[in-house]
Amino acid sequence: MNINKLHRFDLTRANAIKLQAELAPAIKTVDQPEGNIFLIAGVDVSIGRQGSTGRAAVVVINYPALEIIAESIHEGPAAMPYIPGLLSFRELPLILPALEKLDFEPDLFIVDGHGVAHPRRLGIAAHLGLFIDKPTIGCAKSRLCGKHDEVGWSRGSSADLYEGDEVIGRVIRTREGSKPVYISVGHRIGLEFAASWVLKLTSRFRLPEPVRRAHLTAGRSANLKV
Repeated sequence: MNINKLHRFDLTRANAIKLQAELAPAIKTVDQPEGNIFLIAGVDVSIGRQGSTGRAAVVVINYPALEIIAESIHEGPAAMPYIPGLLSFRELPLILPALEKLDFEPDLFIVDGHGVAHPRRLGIAAHLGLFIDKPTIGCAKSRLCGKHDEVGWSRGSSADLYEGDEVIGRVIRTREGSKPVYISVGHRIGLEFAASWVLKLTSRFRLPEPVRRAHLTAGRSANLKV
């Protein structure tokens, strides 16, 4: 698939933060994407124990069967050490080559990470959305910023995630008794639509199937000790 060449990744921390602030206004929020959703890609990255090598995985499933129809991986050096709020500069240089190997474009992307639920409104799902100009959702396992009320214990219970008066995401219990996940808009999608799709794609496990499958694939390698 085609990838927009937005910028380089060999940036200092200060320049990366500045770039996030410059790119964030380009994020588009729409009630729902145009067209039907049939092919959904889950995106995740696993970094080795030494922190120097990573493996990106893109797993595409069909809906509603939830069958894997394609996988793409890319291994390489991690471009930046882990810095809270700058995850995309560490992981996108691994993710983008994996996406380029796909010979078709999925209808929707779900990324293990945040979208606009980010201090500068440009988490990895939002940042990726600008590179591919496709609907993207951030689905994170923990909170980066914001506050929310307690979430009920039954499946589908949720609470909005706020920073000040602004709703930046939604906290959803996808499986009874499991910890909730943090959902936010990435690009070209709305929060209600994003939240509904996360629940549609979650069955027996905490994570939606595309992300869960990508997580398993990213951590499975003879060359990468995770």
